[in-house]
Amino acid sequence: MFSPKETRSTCPYCGVGCGVIIQSSGNQITGVKGDPQHPANFGRLCSKGSTLHLTATAEVTLQTRLLQPLQRLQRGSTPEAVTWDSALHTATTKFAQVIRDHGPDAVGFYVSGQLLTEDYYAFNKLAKGLIGTNNIDTNSRLCMSSAVAGYKKTLGADSPPASYEDLGLASTLFIAGSNAAYAHPILFRRIEDAKAANPALKIVVVDVRRTDTAEAADLFLQIQPGTDVMLFNGMLHLMLWEGWTDAAYMAAHTEGFDALKALVRDCTPDAVAAVCGIRKAELMEATRLFAQSPATLSLYCMGLNQSSAGTAKNTALINLHLATGQIGKPGAGPFSLTGQPNAMGGREVGGLANLLSGHRDLANPAHRAEVASLWGVPAVPEKPGKTAIEMFQAAADGEIRALWIACTNPAQSLPDQATVRRALERAEFVVLQEAFATTATARYADLLLPATTWGEKEGTVTNSERRISRVRAAVAAPGPQDNGPRHDWAIAVDFAQRLESALGRTPALPTLFPYPTPESVWNEHRESTRGRDLDITGMSYAQLEATPLQWPMPEGAASGKVRLYEDGVFPTPTGRARFVAAPYTPVAEPREARYPFALTTGRLRDQWHGMSRTGTLGRLFGHVREPALHMHPQDMARRLLAEGDLVHITSKRGSILAPVQASTEVGLSQVFLPMHWGDEFLSGHSNTGERLGGVNALTSPVFCPDSKQPELKHAAVKVLKADMPWGVTALAWLPADKVLERRTELQALMARFEFASCVLFGNDAALGQAGRTGVMFRAAGSAPADDALLAQIEALLDLHGQDAVRYADPKRGQRRAVRLQRSTVNATLEGFLLSGDTQAREWMAALLREEQPAQNYGRALLAGGAQPPLPVLSKGKTVCTCFNVSDLAITDTLLRCTGSDTERLGQLQKALQCGTNCGSCIPQLQRMVKATPATASVAAA
Repeated sequence: MFSPKETRSTCPYCGVGCGVIIQSSGNQITGVKGDPQHPANFGRLCSKGSTLHLTATAEVTLQTRLLQPLQRLQRGSTPEAVTWDSALHTATTKFAQVIRDHGPDAVGFYVSGQLLTEDYYAFNKLAKGLIGTNNIDTNSRLCMSSAVAGYKKTLGADSPPASYEDLGLASTLFIAGSNAAYAHPILFRRIEDAKAANPALKIVVVDVRRTDTAEAADLFLQIQPGTDVMLFNGMLHLMLWEGWTDAAYMAAHTEGFDALKALVRDCTPDAVAAVCGIRKAELMEATRLFAQSPATLSLYCMGLNQSSAGTAKNTALINLHLATGQIGKPGAGPFSLTGQPNAMGGREVGGLANLLSGHRDLANPAHRAEVASLWGVPAVPEKPGKTAIEMFQAAADGEIRALWIACTNPAQSLPDQATVRRALERAEFVVLQEAFATTATARYADLLLPATTWGEKEGTVTNSERRISRVRAAVAAPGPQDNGPRHDWAIAVDFAQRLESALGRTPALPTLFPYPTPESVWNEHRESTRGRDLDITGMSYAQLEATPLQWPMPEGAASGKVRLYEDGVFPTPTGRARFVAAPYTPVAEPREARYPFALTTGRLRDQWHGMSRTGTLGRLFGHVREPALHMHPQDMARRLLAEGDLVHITSKRGSILAPVQASTEVGLSQVFLPMHWGDEFLSGHSNTGERLGGVNALTSPVFCPDSKQPELKHAAVKVLKADMPWGVTALAWLPADKVLERRTELQALMARFEFASCVLFGNDAALGQAGRTGVMFRAAGSAPADDALLAQIEALLDLHGQDAVRYADPKRGQRRAVRLQRSTVNATLEGFLLSGDTQAREWMAALLREEQPAQNYGRALLAGGAQPPLPVLSKGKTVCTCFNVSDLAITDTLLRCTGSDTERLGQLQKALQCGTNCGSCIPQLQRMVKATPATASVAAA
């Protein structure tokens, strides 16, 4: 028996940077809870963070993890196990050969905002210091580069000036392009706390969708896609007209206002209302609240960043803070919310193609010389590196011949997937350094290197408020003891030391990578910040062991700075902040007659990125069960679309199929599809006919000219009803040690159908019997699938043996199979397949999911039909993941609650516990409270 152990660490999901306590026994993680001492979350965790331990079970690890190095002898073949020495020798030989034959810029590194700072630093030095190429970029390019460019253009440095504590000190919160309720749930809990403590706090939300965040607003501006710059410039126009600017602050601390003043002269309320699609009264009220508030804090994220005008959107919002003096004081400032757990740390070490260590600029000769001196190399290359979109375009064109990808999944996350896949296929050598073997990118790798992941890693991360936290290992990595996963920084260092020899570095010279521990890497990074805006020379690993710390914290400082620019001095040549006169430009791909809908993408509440981790848990599919395109009900009616109809969603780059779902969250002529659905979950094809699924088959690679961040938030699409009369639906409970492997095999069959999706449901931690999870497979086509293919699906879902019965009618194209589990008391439906006639899928799925007695449904289970012989008492859709509370249970309980909305919410939580754990469902609960009045009899009582 092993003694239970607790290890303090940090959550690996969003940029809030929550502290967690990992519970373990022996070499197995057994639980997780929020760290009450961590200043980012004070013990709270969201639905994703609170289920982290369930993504690290032995069953999940064996079915999803990359456990030893693998190599493909030829493209398309099954990879074979090799030793670490052999794998790194191959990688060294291949990269050295490409560099010798074609130069250092013929290789590229694409890394991740989920790496630790030490990992990032090692890769950055490897590319820019040893190899001599600036072709290293990160998936943070997809989320934060516009925020970086915006801060640098206006304030002089990539330094978010505010802190989380400012949420409780603000008089107005101005939230633009951020669904914090889903993307940063624990931060949103703090917003709820601030509103409860100060009811006078005003919340203004600007977004193209009426999200859960928008529902919490006192004022919601539902603007047209891509019109943020016009809105912000129009607000400044009104501020000038009404005399709401702070002339004294501008005169003392800013420069460049005259050009901006001239620019916004034409941004009249009439013009803004027409372009943005809002009322002039809303514009006026938003402007008044922003400018007249004692303290205005703006929060913004991907709605501003993921745009062809992303930098302009950021600078236009920061202009408002500078014009009103809403910066450098408690409760005020422009506060960008970081998307990934360590995108900030990557920015600190210069992990982007245009940056260098310590917030230095690659284009600055003095900065290049400083870094070269620190690293002990003759020079850092001057030529700009390829950013993410440019890198994969260059690989597709044959310019970049070798790619090293670490801790990210470009075959799911980058826009214009047809080009990305072409790049991965054309590159001569692709290395994937990854913890999970199930990602889409893994299919293209010549060499797969197993990396450690959450619960196994050591190092640091930096969150949105500039706070550095320790990441600690609770358990050793799984896999063979001498050939299993290694730490990311250690893989980079081992490869670098081998490459030094292969590239002819003089053996007499000391290695550029003398790092025995992550702390030794961090110490060098620390020194690189000396004298910079993010100076951390006053910190140490020992201090971080005690508590997370904010930068800057230079040598001699007792603590870091809570907020920046309190003295009105900015890190620019003149010490003044700079206004940026950025004109409004429309989206890069406007709607047109052939593509009349604006597609936007975003997050789900309970999923993370490409779902390589969260997608292993059935319970996290409870809130949103399967992919669906959200469309306004009026648009559906005009196109004669019914709920659940399959539709073709087509852009200029590709087409995918998905069910359509009515939603008043989106505006007219707009549609929404979550970013998480890759081709492992949703099938489709490019416009050249190749199989290509997932939302990013549709999105555009056009990027902001300043930040190089792509416009993932907007693409012009058409939506047409799919004529697919044949369909198949199959659901089954499977043992935990089979479910993920079987799902992977089912996903491999998706390409055999015109439309297919494959997801999980249920979970042994919250639903159903212990040790099992459900799988759902759906497909459709213009003609029936052959029996052999359907038999494969049946076999994978265990729809055979003595507990299974079948029916087939080949002439009518129908086939059905049912598996029951019989006990002395009753029978339950354990699995079924309906092919051809799938009318019974809804009630049969409810019968199976909710494990209701099935013996009374008899022949109807095979006969099909839209209506069951007896009512199936559905429990509804999951709202609270933590306690498995459905919408039907909540509505029923609310009908018996009395008093104010706040009192009724409290009674609901006391009765059902929903919203009392992670709190991620609270916005939806509040919306349901408003929409569900108490019955007259109860109210009278």
